[in-house]
Amino acid sequence: MREDGHTILLHPVDGHATGAWIERPRGAPRGGVVVVQEIFGVNSHIRSVVARFADDGFLAVAPRLLDRVAPETELGYDDAGIARGRELVALLGFDAALRDIRAAADWLVAQELAAGVVGFCWGGTAALLAATRLGIPAVSYYGGRSMAFLHERPQAPLLLHYGVRDPLILPGDVAAQRAAFPKAEVHVHAAGHGFNCDQRADFDAAASAAAWQQTLAFLHRHLVST
Repeated sequence: MREDGHTILLHPVDGHATGAWIERPRGAPRGGVVVVQEIFGVNSHIRSVVARFADDGFLAVAPRLLDRVAPETELGYDDAGIARGRELVALLGFDAALRDIRAAADWLVAQELAAGVVGFCWGGTAALLAATRLGIPAVSYYGGRSMAFLHERPQAPLLLHYGVRDPLILPGDVAAQRAAFPKAEVHVHAAGHGFNCDQRADFDAAASAAAWQQTLAFLHRHLVST
């Protein structure tokens, strides 16, 4: 059986000690994946995503990005959780988050693995920035804040997932991101926002399964073959 998850400490360049949840696959890992949380912290859903990547043969690590502003925060998908999560990521900012993502990717590289980033919602935009600023192959699921970064240019392969019924990312936004990132792989699913999360009202099993297979194929192309 694969190893159960546990916490490690990451050491980004600014000296902060950031907790991270990891899970190892059974057997030798085929690559490494940094899983980037939503605004809700490394909660039970994000830990389940880490476990899924381990089940599919990847060493997966989810840095607890909110540790910088509110250590060990885990929030639910209710109104209170949304309000608190938005407050915390506003305090955190993307620059600090990217330092921790870089540290997580460096930790995977130190295990002699090629590293990629997969992020969801707020973390989807952070994943996009990992491709543009850190040069790491990245998968962005419904990155709701990505419109502010259309001027940036990916330095690594990029996959973008959207939901056609997403009220936060309108069809015009998707078209603008297609135009801004013409080399990106883009998939638009018949679903709403947050369709990958089975704890959210917009969970869509078919869209989640299709996006997962597309994500695995992307990771195999850009990590396993390196």
